[in-house]
Amino acid sequence: MFAASRFAPHAWVKVLLLAIMALVWAAGVRAQDIPAQPRYGDDNIAVALYADGAPRAGETWMLALRFTPSSDEWHGYWSNPGDAGLGMDLRLALPEGWTMGAPLYPVPQRLVQELPSGPLMNHIYKGEYAVLMPIAVPDDADIAGLPRIEGFVEFLACTDTVCVPQDALLEARQGGDFARWRSEIAPKLASAASFEASGNVIRLAIPLPATVELANPHVFIANTGLVAYAEPQVFRRAGDTLVAELLLDRYQAELPAEVEGIVSFGTGAGVRFGAIAGPVPDGGEMIAGPVEYAGIPPLWTLLLGALVGGLILNIMPCVFPILSLKALSLVRAGGSEAAARAEGLAYTAGVVLACIALGGLLLALRAAGEQVGWAFQLQQPAFVIALLVLASVITANLAGVFALPGIDTGGGARRGAFATGLLAAVAATPCTGPFMAAALGAALLLPTMLALALFAALGLGLALPFLALGFVPALRRMLPRPGPWMERFRRAMAIPMGLTALALLWLAVQLGGRGFALFALVTLFGIVLALFVVGKLQQAGKMAWPAFGLVAAPFLIFGAFAMPAAYDPGEQRSAASRSLLAPQPFSAEALGEARASGNPVFVWFTADWCVTCKVNEGLAIEREATARAFADAGVIAMVGDWTDGDEAITRFLTEQGAAGVPLYLWYEPGGEAEQLPQVITADMLTERALRARRAARARGISREIRPRAVRD
Repeated sequence: MFAASRFAPHAWVKVLLLAIMALVWAAGVRAQDIPAQPRYGDDNIAVALYADGAPRAGETWMLALRFTPSSDEWHGYWSNPGDAGLGMDLRLALPEGWTMGAPLYPVPQRLVQELPSGPLMNHIYKGEYAVLMPIAVPDDADIAGLPRIEGFVEFLACTDTVCVPQDALLEARQGGDFARWRSEIAPKLASAASFEASGNVIRLAIPLPATVELANPHVFIANTGLVAYAEPQVFRRAGDTLVAELLLDRYQAELPAEVEGIVSFGTGAGVRFGAIAGPVPDGGEMIAGPVEYAGIPPLWTLLLGALVGGLILNIMPCVFPILSLKALSLVRAGGSEAAARAEGLAYTAGVVLACIALGGLLLALRAAGEQVGWAFQLQQPAFVIALLVLASVITANLAGVFALPGIDTGGGARRGAFATGLLAAVAATPCTGPFMAAALGAALLLPTMLALALFAALGLGLALPFLALGFVPALRRMLPRPGPWMERFRRAMAIPMGLTALALLWLAVQLGGRGFALFALVTLFGIVLALFVVGKLQQAGKMAWPAFGLVAAPFLIFGAFAMPAAYDPGEQRSAASRSLLAPQPFSAEALGEARASGNPVFVWFTADWCVTCKVNEGLAIEREATARAFADAGVIAMVGDWTDGDEAITRFLTEQGAAGVPLYLWYEPGGEAEQLPQVITADMLTERALRARRAARARGISREIRPRAVRD
């Protein structure tokens, strides 16, 4: 959910100087009680010590330090100053047996400084403020009027550009506005809060009535070095519990036994809390935080969505043949329970590992500043060609042209099952089906470990059918007995895999042009020919693999030099030019203008390698009925083509909580985006267009804004 915390280089110098001053001050405190005179003075922020009347035996007596800046440019610090700064160091000479409690502070303010390496946040006070010190007076204290209380305080006074140490000798005196000062102190919650850490995020459950209005909440953590102060905080309401999510500091070693702090309501008021380790509710209504975090469902629903989405991927044409081959390998293996379970675990390990690796690479690229999303590798021509070669080789293997090692042509060893699992996960990456969208979109925003858990759940869902076959004998008994049908079925599976290879060839044309795809075919022919020669030599009992190098090398060398020269991405046709709706190409500016026109707007994001996108376009978008309904209602259509990766589109997808395509958005005139399901129908679009047309008529508006294709 969060980016890593950052620190400006010259801020280290500032903190180092402050740390040295702190050590010097601490050494002075240990060496003497109260100095005879101050070293720095308090010219920039004056300080005075006040007493709230005379003390009484057995009661708590209140003292107050009032800080008064000499001008508006100076500020002081809270007990935890934040990324830079220094809290006060107070020492009081109290009568024997009297003890001072923890100082009580008003709600601090945030000071954010934008630096080249990122923002810094300090916790400060601008203007006059007071810190209260509760003094526990013993029951047997002998009190005669106001005792003489002396003290010494050291603190830091800063502007936005300079910091200077300050100190002052103190002597308590009667007076001060204690009624106002007490009202400014954040009161302590009666009930304890709880906290839990997950990955690099700490979550707090703070008991706060739902009636408390939170204009701009922020949690100030008193524990130093625990959280990244400048990073965004996310707040959710779960009944009378406020759930806050904060990024842990990258150098934080272990969690404390208690987390203390102040919740600022954003109005100058706030409450103090103490939190101990305990459960924190999931979900809740998001009330504050970066807009891109809005609407993230509870973790358990995301995990379930990823699991079900992975399960659905098994029926995709590029994955189903591989799964079928694994089922056949179990049929061949007979009734061996141990072998079936071992294969099931090996296959699952391959799938899950591949999904985690792809997800980890995606997160690493995004952390490095790259604007990429799910299936980002399919936007790279070299990967598409590699996938084309792989799909073609598997097709030839299934058709019986040659026997490819690693694909289950017999026995089904664990190593082959693991490799097949890797293959299934890679083959499934072009697909984004139902239930996957929310999970993959959230994975780009959640902490790294939670995001990887979602990718692992996706892999587990993809591997689940074969894992179930391996561990449930009743399911294996439902499989037909071995026989000649197996070879026929195996050859039949070459058809969907061959269609996948053809789709990848078409994608190569869209990415790099026809010349690029032609040279890819030449390279592919060389590899298939080399594997065919290897298979024939193996059947003859001869040494085969050196022949692969001899046959394939000329084609590979040819492809390495020829394909880059043939690559011509400008040859591809845009999605807008191929659409029946003649939509505008997407851009943030064009979308803003379309929404400002007062017309309904439909935006869809697609890619040539997205199977779900193409199905939806054929069944719902590119229909005469849809075009007529859009024309009658004056709907402005807009399309974002993500085939070769577009950073502007990637950023917009992320803002909408989507990790990839398809994404469908409908805007009513003057309204916000309605995100449609990933599987849409023509009725969904025509009904919305009809509703918009009726609403326009009810307002007395008549429009005849029609797509060009319909007008012509």
